[in-house]
Amino acid sequence: MIGSLYVLPVAFSERRATEESVQTTDNACEIFIEVEGQQEKIPLETYVTGVVAAEMPVSFKKEALKAQAIAARTYALKSTNYGREAIAPTVARQVFYNKEQRKANWTSNFPGNEKKIVEAINETKGQVLLYNNQLITAMFHSTSNGKTESAYGYSGNDLPYLQSVASMSDQSSPKYSAVKEWTLAEWNTIWPDKWQVSDFSRIQYFFNDSGRVERLQLGKNVWSGREVRTLLQIPSTDFNISYDTNTGKIQVSTKGYGHGVGMSQYGAEAMASEGKTADEILHYYYQDIEIKKIDACLK
Repeated sequence: MIGSLYVLPVAFSERRATEESVQTTDNACEIFIEVEGQQEKIPLETYVTGVVAAEMPVSFKKEALKAQAIAARTYALKSTNYGREAIAPTVARQVFYNKEQRKANWTSNFPGNEKKIVEAINETKGQVLLYNNQLITAMFHSTSNGKTESAYGYSGNDLPYLQSVASMSDQSSPKYSAVKEWTLAEWNTIWPDKWQVSDFSRIQYFFNDSGRVERLQLGKNVWSGREVRTLLQIPSTDFNISYDTNTGKIQVSTKGYGHGVGMSQYGAEAMASEGKTADEILHYYYQDIEIKKIDACLK
């Protein structure tokens, strides 16, 4: 999930509560979310179910899922101005799976997985993250490089609740490290200027406080770490570029997966496995925030 940091009665079926949908109230103040590509607006808690199912492995501990639910709900409400604007179901915003997609993904495991996700949503219903009584930009990512990225390190815009914190348990994530390779010919189809083999020994890296590449320089050419990540389609901005003379291949090794800002999902899972609650996880990754339940009738 990549967010902008610059702007930042119970339903019954045949008289019994369903396990396949989030409990909602028949409330004139209920918030609905418009998801691009979906025909109808979706009740907020149903939307959060689809986000948590898409954004976090269902195998994670419930407290991690609950933390994800609160972050996703906060992000959705801030991004849509409490449902007044549409939101894209993409990694640039929040991925969303409707019930049909969840059934297709989980097949025979759908009932149990759905029940687990729905419980996490219902147990955090209406809860959001606030800083100075305002919704925060609740960014999250899969796996840090051992340290989360600050809002300033990511965008140059400092936000007091998005500071860099240690997240060393991320090293156990299956997405912690990766290597991608190109031939020189393939490499030169990506960049605006042609590279020579000798150029790879002349690369200069400039790192920010979280150990990610702030900018890369080759002669007079300078690219930001984020520009390089986009060009190469690599998992993170903690990267190293090298040329293997034995294979004639360019290798880019990375640590972490995602922009690194806010809550690390694998870090949240590690904390949940240690017995930490959703509230403790959220207070760790988002500094000086409050967790409160919204009153939709006031919006």
